[in-house]
Amino acid sequence: MQAFVDEACIDITSGNGGSGSVSFRREKYVPYGGPDGGDGGRGGDVLFIVKKNLKTLSHLKMKPHFKAQNGEPGKGKRKHGSDGKDAVIPVPPGTIVRDLKTGETLKDFTAEEGSWTALHGGRGGRGNWHFRTSVNQAPRYAQEGLPGKTLQLFVELDIIADIGFVGFPNAGKSTLLSVLTNAKPKIGNYPFTTKIPNLGVIHSEERDIILADIPGLIEGASEGAGLGIKFLKHISRTKFLVFLIDLTEDDFSEKFEQLLHELKTFSQSLPEKDRIIVGTKLDMPESENNLRLLEEQYPGETVIGISALAYRGIGELKKLLVYKSRLEGS
Repeated sequence: MQAFVDEACIDITSGNGGSGSVSFRREKYVPYGGPDGGDGGRGGDVLFIVKKNLKTLSHLKMKPHFKAQNGEPGKGKRKHGSDGKDAVIPVPPGTIVRDLKTGETLKDFTAEEGSWTALHGGRGGRGNWHFRTSVNQAPRYAQEGLPGKTLQLFVELDIIADIGFVGFPNAGKSTLLSVLTNAKPKIGNYPFTTKIPNLGVIHSEERDIILADIPGLIEGASEGAGLGIKFLKHISRTKFLVFLIDLTEDDFSEKFEQLLHELKTFSQSLPEKDRIIVGTKLDMPESENNLRLLEEQYPGETVIGISALAYRGIGELKKLLVYKSRLEGS
């Protein structure tokens, strides 16, 4: 399975411009023809392009150096040298590109599609044909191409979603995502099934709503324990949070406070986001009573019970998520 990578350092270099040509016409009846050196080709650019099917920056870890082609030199008979090929770097939506040395943000791909030229290639030099004058009709010099540029970048992925699912491992986040949307995440009855954030879409009349299944937290995640610390930052861009509580666990009543603690330790702003609590696995015998206890424990919170397997409460939850997203987007 491909590893999830959400940051990478890369070096990029644009192509050098090709040099202009020093050339003279040499035809059978024109032994001393004038200059006809062509221009050099432009060096290739380095550009980023958003690919919606990408979910990770692992390809940048495997190939951290990107160099565009140099432009070819000009030729006789005023022939232009070929331009160098661009170096194209595909990235997922939500990618942020920063200057590694200064930390300055150069590009934030908040849109699902788009492209951006990070470095332009060097301009090609002009051939000696351009330098002929009435005084010097046989110039023996041409311009050199301009060099390309090099830049060191820090590339970071920040998942973009309207709603983020937060919960401990095996709370049913991936199953719920698959039921609510067209996503097909890996699902298994054991902890840490989800190794990467999964995205799904609810299609509503007004607009599409993007849901993110963030891999499960564990206690101490905000301090670096487990997988959760790698993904806590991806909750920062979500507008709304869904806390999933497994109603079949003995300590279900403690889970919400534990999750809030991990979020607050990582960032003070995360617990302030609008939220609802969803009790999962309502099809199990003990879950009905546990859901009532959860509602009594948090009278100021919106608490809803569901069973993704039995499709119980899913319609109500979907309507609530659409409604909440409409409020957040207004």
